[in-house]
Amino acid sequence: MKVILLKDVPKLGKRGDLMEASEGYARNFLIPKELAEEATPSKLNEWKARHESRQNREEKNRALAEEQRRNLQGRKVVLTVSAGEKGKLFGSVTVADIADGIEAQLGIRIDKKDVRLEETVRHTGAYPVVLRLFPGIEAQMTLQVDGA
Repeated sequence: MKVILLKDVPKLGKRGDLMEASEGYARNFLIPKELAEEATPSKLNEWKARHESRQNREEKNRALAEEQRRNLQGRKVVLTVSAGEKGKLFGSVTVADIADGIEAQLGIRIDKKDVRLEETVRHTGAYPVVLRLFPGIEAQMTLQVDGA
């Protein structure tokens, strides 16, 4: 029996997937617990329309992420923070500071959850930064920390 999942079901599939399940499993477990609905012809047409619009949206987001990657790849973001002698910072530079710096200097909004640093920034200098723009699409940048 073909069913459309309404919620994520472990070992079966994710929400919105069209799955094949045994008739007993579907009628006695999935449908009564509102985890799935039977894939009738009208429901299949709705599912196909939603599936196509989701794919179009994903392709659009992927293209936008590729464009952002071309704009960000190899660029440098300069942050000026207060530092003591020998370049030791008073505190550290956070991923939120980096995301704000990218938005202020380059005009591209990046979520702080998508910024990855290999090490904590506690001294002035240059640091590599990886930005996750879309699953499978990342941009490499350089963070330049200057003391004030």
